[in-house]
Amino acid sequence: MMRIRFRRWSLLTTIAATAACVSAEQLDEDGHEFDELAESVTIDTAATYTIVGVQSGKCVEVAGGSTADAAALQIASCNGSTRQQFRMESAGGGYYRIRNVNSNRCMDVAGASTSDGARIQQYSCWSGENQQWSFTDVASGVVRLTARNSGKSLDVYGRGTADGTAVIQWASNGGTNQQFRITPVSSGTGGTGSGGTGGSGGTGGTGGTGGTGGSGGSGGSGGGEGCGLPTTFRWQSSSALVSPKSDATHNIVSIKDPTVSFFNDRWHIYATTANTAGNWQMTYLNFTDWSQAASASHYYMDRTPGFSGYRCAPQMFFFRPQNKWYLIYQSQPPQFSTTSDPSRPDTWTRPQNFFASTPAGMPSLPIDYWVICDSANCYLFFTGDDGRMYRSQTTLQNFPNGFGPVSIALQDSNRNNLFEGSSTYKIKGMNKYLTLIEAIGPTGARFYRSFTADRLDGAWTPLAHTWNAPFAGQNNVTYAPGVADWSDDVSHGELVRDGNDETATIDTCNLQFLYQGRNPSSGGEYSQLPYRLGLLKAVR
Repeated sequence: MMRIRFRRWSLLTTIAATAACVSAEQLDEDGHEFDELAESVTIDTAATYTIVGVQSGKCVEVAGGSTADAAALQIASCNGSTRQQFRMESAGGGYYRIRNVNSNRCMDVAGASTSDGARIQQYSCWSGENQQWSFTDVASGVVRLTARNSGKSLDVYGRGTADGTAVIQWASNGGTNQQFRITPVSSGTGGTGSGGTGGSGGTGGTGGTGGTGGSGGSGGSGGGEGCGLPTTFRWQSSSALVSPKSDATHNIVSIKDPTVSFFNDRWHIYATTANTAGNWQMTYLNFTDWSQAASASHYYMDRTPGFSGYRCAPQMFFFRPQNKWYLIYQSQPPQFSTTSDPSRPDTWTRPQNFFASTPAGMPSLPIDYWVICDSANCYLFFTGDDGRMYRSQTTLQNFPNGFGPVSIALQDSNRNNLFEGSSTYKIKGMNKYLTLIEAIGPTGARFYRSFTADRLDGAWTPLAHTWNAPFAGQNNVTYAPGVADWSDDVSHGELVRDGNDETATIDTCNLQFLYQGRNPSSGGEYSQLPYRLGLLKAVR
């Protein structure tokens, strides 16, 4: 195993500081000197660590052992549990992502805030600088942790020592509540990145955490996460889990186009509904377990101010740079709303348009919008029932504004091959993206084709894409024991994501697909087809 010591400050920086008569020595809040230019600590990326506050003698942990996004970090008496254990993953440049062993989520400055007092939480790991931390020696075996996005230090709130005291960020002041012991509880033989010195990649090993390579400099991350991407798929389907529900003012015949998130220990679904008059709208439901989905109450979104009229095909995600949730939907142009709490569907803001006017390249019938972001840009993908998938983009910083002209991302001369219902995902542990597009098969049944790309604005390569060997369709779906064959369609759906943020990351170790299906003998006008929601689970 190779261990590399990273220096936070280069020789050139030190010379410049000396020439400018800047002293490296400063006074902490108790009047003692501390060294702002100290050398960084040695980190073994294959080891597991506890992070123990010097002042309190207590361990940093995820509150309640939660595995949910946005769960707070706090201190508590050290107890050896995995909620108090972390792994360090090189992010390059001498910075690390700090991943909790219990939840598999990373230490995160909430909302990418740069303010003193911003809460530290866990969130699905991504490439953002609000999840990148440096370690600087302040004494033998004692370090200060600094967030890359803000330059501020990990801090125990109010210099508290009680169990449950919050962990926040604060300007570096040398206080012992900003000092921690990083203590290994296990070691390994994995690689260590060379990010501190730049270069084209790390020296990662093949053992330890299972990585196939380290990360560093301008190179990609090996990570060792996920299970890779299969080239063929098999699925087992549940029964119809969610059916339409009517009330005195809503005569609902169909529920379809679901978006699904798991947070605060509950499943949250927004979906399209159709009524007996053929009008499209949306509904919301939540539950703790899929066995409760059928009995969950439905909230009709036309009760929320601004949501009356035609709105459907939702996508929901948490946009971390702004610390808010977005709901994307069609009306026919793409629209969005935001909230701080999607479990309260009445709190969504009034609909707003992405485009002030129709952009160049827009098809005549744009439908089924999907947003996904990388570390620099956000992309709006959609289809048009015309054999094409379209793309528009803006910068991450400018989102949701600034979307430019529409271009063709993927096309086929047979419109049925690229019909509608597209969705795009980042594959966990790989520098690769997966796009799913609904197609119409030779029998008229719906199925899903798949494509991959190395970048969101790149070329898409077919993966599992035929009627006989699809991503998901009647030719590779069986039913759970005791479940009758209830649908020939595997129609508009969404993969269950590994987290809820704008990166739309999926874990191929646990593929699940919430889809719409219907009785094979049903027929009639499209809005009146009796779609229900079922869940596919990958069979490995």
